[in-house]
Amino acid sequence: MTTRRPPAIDDESLVAALRLAAGKDPVPAHVLSASRAAFGLRVPGASTAIPVSTPAPAGVRSAEGARLLRFSAAGLVVELEIVPVDGLVDLAGQVSPLPETGTTVEVRTPHLTASRELSATGQFAVTGLPPGWFSVVCRRPGHSPVVTSWTRIRP
Repeated sequence: MTTRRPPAIDDESLVAALRLAAGKDPVPAHVLSASRAAFGLRVPGASTAIPVSTPAPAGVRSAEGARLLRFSAAGLVVELEIVPVDGLVDLAGQVSPLPETGTTVEVRTPHLTASRELSATGQFAVTGLPPGWFSVVCRRPGHSPVVTSWTRIRP
């Protein structure tokens, strides 16, 4: 049995790593700002809904147009349909099982949040979203929030 040795590190890489570890190379201001903004988007105590594969609906022949996503966590399923419209994005969704009265969703981007109360059938919609990253938070009375993982949407 042959033991492999790690690849040699050149002097310049070693010195750069030591400087970084010693705190000699400051983190750029834009990186700190982006990190703080991302940290501010967390939802303490929330369960993260992970993507679940969704089969293509019967009769759909084109990959263009609407995009379907499904997320699941804590006994809750969030289904989303994303439709590009004139460079922006419309999002329609449904939460199941049927939610209690007072259940709300927040569709979040790094720059805005749109809140909606769910219909009696668990449906909601947000139109005119900018393309980019989004996440959905579902808040049910008496339950911890459920947050979808961040997903990138394009027009």
